[in-house]
Amino acid sequence: MSVRARRLQEMKQAGEPIVCVTAYDFPSARLADEAGIPVILVGDSLGNAVLGHDSTLPVTLGDMAHHTRAVVRGARNALVIADMPFMTYQTSADDAMRNAGRLLQEGGAQAVKLEGGRTIAPTVRRLTESGVPVMGHVGLLPQSVHQTGGYRVQGRTAEQARALLDDALALQEAGAFAVVIESVPGDVAAEATRRLAVPTIGIGAGAGCDGQIQVLHDLLGLSARTPRHAKRYADLSGVILGALRAYRDDVIERRFPGAEHTPEAEAGAVAEAFGGDGA
Repeated sequence: MSVRARRLQEMKQAGEPIVCVTAYDFPSARLADEAGIPVILVGDSLGNAVLGHDSTLPVTLGDMAHHTRAVVRGARNALVIADMPFMTYQTSADDAMRNAGRLLQEGGAQAVKLEGGRTIAPTVRRLTESGVPVMGHVGLLPQSVHQTGGYRVQGRTAEQARALLDDALALQEAGAFAVVIESVPGDVAAEATRRLAVPTIGIGAGAGCDGQIQVLHDLLGLSARTPRHAKRYADLSGVILGALRAYRDDVIERRFPGAEHTPEAEAGAVAEAFGGDGA
């Protein structure tokens, strides 16, 4: 059965942990779906993980629509959520409506994710009242990295923790079906989770959230550096590097391709086509 946004609420009420992962293309989405992961986020983290940028800021709406289409083709059951990239929703609610519509219509996403709390709650309300499912995002906001001075833990002080809860509650009131909490002390995230009626999805926010999300490349060992909040479940960088070096060596030493990799012409076809004995 295909997962939809309301299923996450049912999972929270049942105490069932919500597993989420990012994906940016067809094969990774297909594998995540086959693994039984119910929520796939096409994150603007593709700027770092796939496109080679230092931040998420250069990611465009066109990038997101392109990658979302690929993910949707690979995910038959998972809920696919697309990040709205920098400056596609901060300018006005009308812009947010237009751009969210592109991600749903052109990209095929079933929901969108926006960063921010009370300041974007009116935009979230406009989207949700128009039928667009919205996931919120509080705590560390990668799109605001220049304003905050880097990737820093949020919610350490009492004032910051209260502000984070107020932001999350504002998103809930505006109609968000879930809220990502990023880089926040575990006890703060757990208390926010207890107070919110909608599910919380943590990343670097401890085990007290209703679910967890991680970047696929961090889990598989494809990132140059594994963040503290991530656990590396495989070393695919080492596997891929070894395979590429073996391929390189086989070509240089003329071990590849072999007869088993090469098609044969019909008997006598070469001589007939080119004359002589075909040698």
